[in-house]
Amino acid sequence: MTAETITAEASGTFTLGDLPVHRIGFGAMRLTGSAAFHLGTPSDRARSIAVLRRAVELGVNHIDTAAFYFSATRSANELINTALAPYTDDLVITTKVGPFRDYYGEWGDAARPDQLRGHVEENLRQLGRDHLDVVNFRRQNQDSIAEHFGALAELRAAGLIRHLGISGVQPRHLAEALEIAPVVCVQNRYALDRPDPVDDEMLRLCGEHGIAFVPFFAVAGNAGARAAADDHDDTVRDIARAHGVSPAQIRIAWTLNQGPHVLAIPGTGNPDHVAENVAAGALRLTADELVRLNALHIPTN
Repeated sequence: MTAETITAEASGTFTLGDLPVHRIGFGAMRLTGSAAFHLGTPSDRARSIAVLRRAVELGVNHIDTAAFYFSATRSANELINTALAPYTDDLVITTKVGPFRDYYGEWGDAARPDQLRGHVEENLRQLGRDHLDVVNFRRQNQDSIAEHFGALAELRAAGLIRHLGISGVQPRHLAEALEIAPVVCVQNRYALDRPDPVDDEMLRLCGEHGIAFVPFFAVAGNAGARAAADDHDDTVRDIARAHGVSPAQIRIAWTLNQGPHVLAIPGTGNPDHVAENVAAGALRLTADELVRLNALHIPTN
């Protein structure tokens, strides 16, 4: 069996509310260019469309996106709409609201609660949907998320949103949200080589509550939005060689090993990398390999 024949089904399944998804999904951030937002060179449109269609062919049924994922000439939501509409019933599209970029790509102030409806409607328009499957509120230094999450809960009650999630949060924010409405997922930054006790605690709490934990930049690591990681630890490289796979695939496999409630959303603008990322869901790391990798996630100070 090769990477080209392994599908996302091999990664297992988890449920976002009442929506079952394979644990390997796809992050749309890198569809728009060589780096996210306005940081790189805009992508080739046909190539980005091919990436999306290839992901779905390989069984990916969970796509993460946002209206603020755009470069000078590309919009992730528009690419998704063009490549995949009319959408199949099993395809779950997750988006996020809160951050805002203007027409020039510059970041604006964090949205007020009363502005979130406009963010939701913009995602609906770009994706060509009459409702959004999952909407995450992306926290931007707000001390409390109660008003923002409450505004989204009202839109959920109105039928514009099916399920709610939160992103960039601490345990107290999850507690706040759960007092208002069900939470189906938490998106926090989390990576093998980026230990953070807050995010480790969020991972644990999500498992206790049956909530999906969806790390972002799990492959990029400290490179974040600018590029995929290429400075892998020697341990990662050694284990990758032992399995005949790439270091990025080992990072994805380790991520999925953090719990059955963990969903991976690696992104790429390269059709060949889509198959590799999906195939990482079939990797089975040994107990010794996990011990060695887990040691990289322990803070050194």
